[in-house]
This record gives sequence, C-alpha cells and structure tokens, in this order.
Amino acid sequence: RTQKGTKQKMATVVVYVSTVAGSLEVKKQQQRIEMILGKNYQGTDVTYVDVAADEDAKKKMRQIAGIDKAVPPQICNGDQYCGDFEAFDNAVEDGELKQF
Repeated sequence: RTQKGTKQKMATVVVYVSTVAGSLEVKKQQQRIEMILGKNYQGTDVTYVDVAADEDAKKKMRQIAGIDKAVPPQICNGDQYCGDFEAFDNAVEDGELKQF
C-alpha cells in the first residue's frame, strides 16, 4: 500500500481517436490500442478523445503531434507526443511500451 503523497502521479495518457473513422484499418488500430491500454495502463490513466466530435481536440492533436494533417489514432503522454499507431505497435512488438 502506498502512503498518500509518496508516489508521484504520472501524466494521463491521451489517445486521440475518431468514432467516425473512414476506414476499417483505422478502426482496427484504435481497437488494438484500447485492448492493450484499456482505461488504466500500469497505474497511468488513459483517456480517449474523439476528434470527430470536437474540432478543438483535433487542432490540439495536430499541434502536439507537430503534423498539420495528422489523423487518429495519435498518442500523447500529457502534452508530450508519443507517436502514431505504427510507433505504438512497434513499441508493443519490441517490448518497449513503457518507454513509449
């Protein structure tokens, strides 16, 4: 049991998704991310943000990614950009998800 105040809270992992993804491939990518991360990954909260329903969220996703035409899924740790699905999948396959 961790005493209050002794464990630093990690930033929330944010996964930018689209509920109206135009392709089956994007839907499968989003499902794989959610299957692996869930709502809480090793003590870190995971939040899913639907950019299809929120234009400001889409702008923020693209700003954090530094890519004007970035499309979901994109993954961030707080406001730190981690990568897209390909980078996530490579980290999973290489056993380096915690570093991702």
